[in-house]
Amino acid sequence: MAKVIMVQGTMSGAGKSFLVAGLCRLMKRAGYRVAPFKSQNMALNSFITTEGLEMGRAQVMQAEAAGISPLVCMNPILLKPTDHTGSQVIVNGKVLGNMSAREYFAYKRKLIPDIKRAFQELEELADIIVIEGAGSPAEINLRENDIVNMGLAEIVDAPVLLAGDIDRGGVFAQLLGTLLLLTEDERKRVKGLIINKFRGDKSLLDSGIEILEEKGGIPVTGVVPYMDIDLEDEDSLTDRFEKKKKGKVDIAVIRYPRISNFTDFNVFEQIPDVYVCYITSAKELGCPDLIFLPGSKNTIGDLKWMRQNGLENALKELVGKVPICGICGGYQMMGKQISDPEGLEAEGTIKGMELLPIMTELKGEKVRRQVQGTLNQMEGVFSVLSGLEYDGYEIHMGESIGECQEQPFIIGSTKNVYGTYIHGIFDKAAIASALVGVLAKNKGISIETEDCMDYRDYKDKQYDRLADILSEHLNMEEIYGILREANIE
Repeated sequence: MAKVIMVQGTMSGAGKSFLVAGLCRLMKRAGYRVAPFKSQNMALNSFITTEGLEMGRAQVMQAEAAGISPLVCMNPILLKPTDHTGSQVIVNGKVLGNMSAREYFAYKRKLIPDIKRAFQELEELADIIVIEGAGSPAEINLRENDIVNMGLAEIVDAPVLLAGDIDRGGVFAQLLGTLLLLTEDERKRVKGLIINKFRGDKSLLDSGIEILEEKGGIPVTGVVPYMDIDLEDEDSLTDRFEKKKKGKVDIAVIRYPRISNFTDFNVFEQIPDVYVCYITSAKELGCPDLIFLPGSKNTIGDLKWMRQNGLENALKELVGKVPICGICGGYQMMGKQISDPEGLEAEGTIKGMELLPIMTELKGEKVRRQVQGTLNQMEGVFSVLSGLEYDGYEIHMGESIGECQEQPFIIGSTKNVYGTYIHGIFDKAAIASALVGVLAKNKGISIETEDCMDYRDYKDKQYDRLADILSEHLNMEEIYGILREANIE
């Protein structure tokens, strides 16, 4: 059986995902077969495995850090919010249905057999499994039927590392308060504390750490500095949306309320002098060099949102002046119409933006597949991409029919309007650098793209940087000792 260790946090955003990824990379370096696991993830950024199954991108990121292919057994339950009180529930990579928060709370214990089977499948592939919790284990109103924090730790008999975020302040209260709210049996599972995101002179913490260890009765296994690491974070907590800079080349991404898979644009952020801004209003839009309409978990609702706040009109005014590209839900919005006969989002038919020659019908069965090939002959700015090789994945509820349906990109009748269902289509360096290069050239400037890497290679270097930092600031000998014990007393 695989050895198991779990990282829980005092709150959402405590850094659990990065700590799990870093531990996976460190243990891989040490020669172990290591894999990540999270029983339940809530995210709109998802991924399609080679088997055509859907999982959260956080576990994909951690699998990449571990040097293995993402498998749906690493994330057996994925919740994709559809509104403020409900989510699409995905189990073992397939849609189970939509549930309100109350319905899911009452139902979720029925999914424990699925969690156990997924974990057992992963045990056959790994020497060590590093588990990520969700939110905080001290959410006492959610303790009943918990399947993702201490409830999961009990199911798989996992020791726990508890991480607190000092950057937000009050880290000692976070850690001690969390321990106080745990039951006695739950506290016994916590074998180490981590102070995360520290800025400054660590010696100033020493007296506080002594008191923390004395009052908590648990050793501090590391003080991890605030890290400038560019990895895919949880979509609900990302700070990418707050960046409002200007560069030599400006790329605008429309940030609807239910934006999904905005990881499609991370590749551009590694190129110097390229800035990706997430836009929520016509006033913010201005006249960028390229506009993306990204994926959406509620295509009709987000199209109505753009229509109501003036973004649709602002976008249409830029047609012919600025290249506009829709991906997945954004692609559907740019068509002639979207119909929803089954009432999956909003029963009925809505007029699209009429920028692309397609019509979309939403259907209950989700398209899930990885794809690769050669880009079709393009026009306008995207003509520099013609004939380049790509790979990516499709994940959408709906079928679009229209001209050149079989092509990776659909081209509008108006110059520089494009659409595609393929996520990750810009991830190859040749595609990203070619597109940025022509955008700069059209402005009469030059921009350095020689150092642009395939997004996969770029992320791999970030995982190494993450592991280097953790190896210096975590007591790995103590953590391996916790693993060797492997049972809770």
